[in-house]
Amino acid sequence: MWDPRAYLDYGELRARPFRELVARVGAERPRRVVDAGCGPGTLTVELADRWPEATLEAFDNSPEMVAAARERGVDARLVDVTDWRSAPDTDVVVSNAVLQWVPGHEELLRRWVAELPPGAWLAVQVPGNMDAPAHRLVRHLAASEAWADRLRTVRLLGADAVYEPLDYAELLADLGCAVDVWETTYVQRLTGENAVLEWVTGTALRPIAAALAPAEWREFRRDLAPLLDEAYPPRADGTTWFPFRRIFVVARTPA
Repeated sequence: MWDPRAYLDYGELRARPFRELVARVGAERPRRVVDAGCGPGTLTVELADRWPEATLEAFDNSPEMVAAARERGVDARLVDVTDWRSAPDTDVVVSNAVLQWVPGHEELLRRWVAELPPGAWLAVQVPGNMDAPAHRLVRHLAASEAWADRLRTVRLLGADAVYEPLDYAELLADLGCAVDVWETTYVQRLTGENAVLEWVTGTALRPIAAALAPAEWREFRRDLAPLLDEAYPPRADGTTWFPFRRIFVVARTPA
């Protein structure tokens, strides 16, 4: 279960990688533009602004996110990213912070490249911080004696959830694509109490929140908060530095 309101906390910080990803897409007049994993639709509308003549297709596997997108006027559909198939006129596919949730998404990328028309653009961004303290602490706490039994079936993102930049470059180059791959570590300055906890609540902690009763969820957050504050000490001015690595891939299918 995804909470669009929690996801939109720090909305501008979450939007920046999307905008920097799409800026590298050189399509001029695409016929169809797809937002694969559109979330609450706040960034989907920017694709419509960029390519107003294109057919805009958006989908997400979260009913809550699809409902939020529709409230913003985005004609989003409820579709899992692994089930989606491209239409023949799909010239741009954008997948922003989605594929880390798809185990073995190398095969998905292979299928997309095979199905897209010649010269289509594929733009992917994934978080590359699964080995950062925040994620390690979440996994450590979930595996602790206090929580292991209650969270045994919950899948959390591990360090192997995404590949390294060179791996993506090699994969897509071997498929004949023109490839542009890079990484950026954003040194984000978060505001407010328990700032890092609030950030991960909107993303990495959603599987845990969905698995626990409300009282247990509040307890898990209480256990996690001091661990995160120790790893990311709040400054005297009430802000917290939160480095966040992201990996970007823009590829163009062979003509």
